Amino acid sequence: MNRYVDLAYCVMRIVIGLLFACHGGTKILGFPASSYGPAANTLGLVTGWIELICGFFVALGFFARLGAFFASGEMAVAYFVVSAGRGFFPIANGGEIAVTYCFAFLFMVFYGAGRWSIDFVLKEKASAARATT
Repeated sequence: MNRYVDLAYCVMRIVIGLLFACHGGTKILGFPASSYGPAANTLGLVTGWIELICGFFVALGFFARLGAFFASGEMAVAYFVVSAGRGFFPIANGGEIAVTYCFAFLFMVFYGAGRWSIDFVLKEKASAARATT
C-alpha cells in the first residue's frame, strides 16, 4: 500500500481543492448552482474569492501551502463566527464541514503539495538548474 501513498494524497488534495473551489464558484459566479446562490454581501464575496482561488491552488498543487494556509484560516473563522455559537459539538451546531476543511487544509500546510503537483515539478526544475551551474 505504501507505493500508492503519493497517488492517494494527490487524489485527496485534488478532490478537496475542487470541492472547496465549488463553494467559491457558487458565491462568485453562481456556478455550480446551489440552494444559497451567489453572495449578496461583502463578506460572502471575500470568502467566495478565497474559496475559489485557494481551492484551485490546492487542487493544482500550485502555491498549495499558501492556498491551504488561507483556506484553513477561513474555515476556522467560519466555524467560530457561524457555528460555534449554536453549541459545542460540530455535529450538533452544523460546523462539521468547516472543521473537516480546516484540519484537512492545516495538514496540507505542513505536508505540502506532494510529489504529483506543479510545486514539486517547479522545485525539481530549480534544483536541476542549480546543480548544472
